[in-house]
Amino acid sequence: MAIKKTNPMEYGKDMEIIDSDMMNQIIKMVKNYDYNQYTEADVKRVMSKETLKPDDFGVILSPAALPFLEELAKKAVTETRKHFGNNVCLFTPLYISNYCENHCVYCGFNCKNKIRRGKLSFAEMEEELKAIAETGLKELLILTGESRHQSGVGYIGEAIKLAANYFTNIGIEIYPLNSDEYAYLHDCGADFVSVYQETYNIDKYEQVHLSGSKRIFPYRFYSQERAIQGGMRGVAFGALLGLDDFRKDAFATGLHAFLMQQKYPHAEIAFSTPRLRPFINNADNNPNDVHEKQLLQVMIAFRLLMPYAGITISTRERAGFRDNVIGMVATKISAGVSVGVGGHKLEEKADEQFEISDPRSVPEVHRMILSKGLQPVYTDYIRV
Repeated sequence: MAIKKTNPMEYGKDMEIIDSDMMNQIIKMVKNYDYNQYTEADVKRVMSKETLKPDDFGVILSPAALPFLEELAKKAVTETRKHFGNNVCLFTPLYISNYCENHCVYCGFNCKNKIRRGKLSFAEMEEELKAIAETGLKELLILTGESRHQSGVGYIGEAIKLAANYFTNIGIEIYPLNSDEYAYLHDCGADFVSVYQETYNIDKYEQVHLSGSKRIFPYRFYSQERAIQGGMRGVAFGALLGLDDFRKDAFATGLHAFLMQQKYPHAEIAFSTPRLRPFINNADNNPNDVHEKQLLQVMIAFRLLMPYAGITISTRERAGFRDNVIGMVATKISAGVSVGVGGHKLEEKADEQFEISDPRSVPEVHRMILSKGLQPVYTDYIRV
């Protein structure tokens, strides 16, 4: 008998509902966004502006802006240096579990994919944390697959407490939570929450999220707002570029972050720009028409829309591209990365989420940053 699929717009039991029309507002704006309408004259008009509005942002994301990428990049460099100097922050992710209860067709962790599953014990976490800390890094991103059963909030909280003994800045990239749960993890020592909507096209979202709590679109959409209400210092936004129309998804991501900054001006806002990557049992999972030139265009558009926002460049991208975008638009770069469970001190205990492109160590990335005339920063936040 076929399993009845849940409505992706209906909240599940115990999911906190935010009283806001932001989601509907963004969906309407994206629906009306026709990036093919813009001309060279529109791009030149926007390039003369000191600050951008959402409509201007849409122009910079359009195909008409591609011939002006070099000029736009120079403008982006000016904004980046104005607000971030020559600093580039370093961090690394630590996957503590890869169990997942969602069936997402684009992800190596999805519950239907036959991979080696596992999670770290607290003793194993300690070994991993010590090894990462020995590299000099002071910022850590803790990740799990999306399984409340295998990686409960209490388990994640204890991992954060352990990490706080070694790191001054701790981010989390886990399943969405209610605001009281975010408050608990903040009390444990977490500072920053990353949640990626994957795609803002609801029809496509339903097609690629076949089952599991991640299928509920609005609950995921309002994750950053619940995190801020739970006391988190900052939140990150992103779409998985190549999953759907990347220009519309990038436009929606920028709008989402822009409106959240207006609503919560005290919050630190950041972007990540992941592209689809191959994973175990799916080597053809590639980002369609999102080439490096288009990815750079998206990053430049984010910088010009929100000059104060951090932008992370991950090891999904090749070393040469990462080297070129730091200091220009990206302000944070990962190093010494393992995307399996563990893998820093111990052998990977379970399989990876996706294939990385840049396996360089922390010292190698450090030297690269210096060679670009930039300053590697290991901590930009002191806990008091």
